[in-house]
Amino acid sequence: MRAAIFTELNGPMSVEDVTPIDPGPGDVVVRITASGVCHSDLHVIGGALPMPPPCILGHEGTGIVEAVGPEVKGLQVGDRVIGTFIPACGVCWHCLRDESHLCDNTYAVMGSPRATRGDGTPLMTMTGLGTFAEYMTCAEMSLVKIDTDVPDEQLALIGCGVTTGVGAALNTAQVQPGDTVAVIGCGGVGQSVIQGAKIAGASVIIAVDPVALKRDAALGLGATHTVDPNEADAVEQVKALTGGRGVDYAFEVIGMPSTVAQAFDMARSGGAAVAVGVSHFTESITIPSFPLVLSEKRLLGCVYGSAQVRRDFPRLVGFVENGRLDLGNMISRTLPLDDINEAFRAMKDGEVIRSVLV
Repeated sequence: MRAAIFTELNGPMSVEDVTPIDPGPGDVVVRITASGVCHSDLHVIGGALPMPPPCILGHEGTGIVEAVGPEVKGLQVGDRVIGTFIPACGVCWHCLRDESHLCDNTYAVMGSPRATRGDGTPLMTMTGLGTFAEYMTCAEMSLVKIDTDVPDEQLALIGCGVTTGVGAALNTAQVQPGDTVAVIGCGGVGQSVIQGAKIAGASVIIAVDPVALKRDAALGLGATHTVDPNEADAVEQVKALTGGRGVDYAFEVIGMPSTVAQAFDMARSGGAAVAVGVSHFTESITIPSFPLVLSEKRLLGCVYGSAQVRRDFPRLVGFVENGRLDLGNMISRTLPLDDINEAFRAMKDGEVIRSVLV
């Protein structure tokens, strides 16, 4: 099969023929039909997320089951599935507490080689998936069966960005009707936060991004106002739109300590900043202690939208089917696997909301 391989820090991806390793008894082989190109993949290439090369990247994808191991019980050949980059085993301490986004098997599923290069070098896969390939072999717990006619390129986005963003609003923050929201960073995940806040009934949704394309897209997907941080101080602009108080929830969807602090400043007294973006693993966030205590502000961490994927994937598909969630207008480009490096370039240059490999 062909796969896109991360071979060196800050270097281009290499599309190569690789040999899959035979699946284990609890494994599933999936033919990939679409894979979103997510900023977290770029974080691996840049070293912000520590993962040694060589490996097959990609963690946001959908496909069709081609083969199942003898111990697989919930899937069969022909099933349509979405990959979940955090597994949901259903039986660990966290899964039994409806916290599958913290599943105890998260790192265990990443530890097995899934293919070899032409020279015999073993290849790991990002988050135990590796969707930048024609096929992927993964654990059953890393897949969710879906019955829908939603197109592949849209369905793929649910595997990461949409679940993370919509879930940040609905699950992590639990935005309520009438709440006010700001979203710092309006790429694929940020646009999903905006849509999640709209679904929740937020009265004010402020999109904060220096890129005009992303601000315009945000207005089409549910934002009520936009802020260009290059024009004036973003915090002051947000406060001016909320009676000088700040918002109930400020979501940081970039992954920089400085913008997490900015989100904290945007939150009103009694409000919360929600850190959704992934910072470099060596970085720390500094928050002033006075507003944390005397203004009772909160800082919430958010991984995978605090999602229970076996509940939330079908729920998100339902939102798409009934028109409450727009994934089609989040997709800026569809590209073949061979154009993976062009997809990353367009992302870095701010030309796209989401590119999808098909």
